[in-house]
Amino acid sequence: MIPLVLLGAAGRMGRAIEQAAGESGDFQIRLRIDRPQQIPPPSARGAGEAWSDSPEAIAAGDVVVDFSAGPGTCAAARACAARGAALVSGTTGLDGAAEDELKAAARRVAVLRAANFSLGIAALRRSLREVLAVLPASWDIEIVERHHRGKADSPSGTALHLAGDAAAARGLAAGAFRFGREGRAGPRPAAEIGVHAVRGGTWVGDHAVLLAGEGEWIELRHVASDRQAFAYGALAAARYMATSPPGLYTMDDVLNQRR
Repeated sequence: MIPLVLLGAAGRMGRAIEQAAGESGDFQIRLRIDRPQQIPPPSARGAGEAWSDSPEAIAAGDVVVDFSAGPGTCAAARACAARGAALVSGTTGLDGAAEDELKAAARRVAVLRAANFSLGIAALRRSLREVLAVLPASWDIEIVERHHRGKADSPSGTALHLAGDAAAARGLAAGAFRFGREGRAGPRPAAEIGVHAVRGGTWVGDHAVLLAGEGEWIELRHVASDRQAFAYGALAAARYMATSPPGLYTMDDVLNQRR
C-alpha cells in the first residue's frame, strides 16, 4: 500500500482523489491536510480519518498529492525535501518563487509538477508536438479553453503549457502569445499564438488547439466531462513517484511508463 497525504484534502480535487484512492485498492490515505477552517469537525469525519493544518506532519515514504495554493505548495515542498517524501503537485497559478521551491525540492526527492493530470491531456500535448513537427511553419496556432465560472486563474495552466509547447516547436518566445483580441487588432501576425479563455457554467475542462493553413485546418481537442479523470491521473502519477529517484518529472514521464 502506498501511503498518501492529501494537501487541499477538503477541496473538490482532494475529495475526488480520496474517492479514486478508495476504489484503487493500492493506496492508504495516511493524512489529510487543509486550512483550519476547511477541516471538518471530528463528528463529520469518517472512522480513523487523520487531519492536520500543517505539512509538518508529512513523513518519510509518503507520497504527497497537492491541490492547495501557493503558500501550501511551498511549505509542502520544503517538508517533503526535509523528510524524504515524494511530491505530486497540481496547484495552478504558482509564482516564480513557488516554482523555485519545487525545483529545489526536486534535488532531494521526486517531484512531479503538472497543470493537468489527465492522461488524455498528456497525450494531446505529445500529439501537438508531433503534428507541428511536420506542418509548415506558416500554419497559424490558436488555443481556446473553457472552464467553469468559479475557476480563479485565466487562462488555464494547461492552455499556457500547450502554448509553451507550440512556441518551443516553432522557436518562438513567450512574447508571441496573444491573450484575446478586441477592437481594430489588424491582420494576424504570423509569429503569434492566440490564447483565449471562456468561463461559464460547470465546464470541467475543455482545451482545443486550432491549426489553420491555407484552405484547411486541424483541431486537436480534449474534453474532460468528469473531475475523476484528473483524480485517476493524479494517482497514476503518485504510483510513479512512489518508486522514482529524486528529480523533476512531468505527466509525459508517466505516459511513457504506461506504454
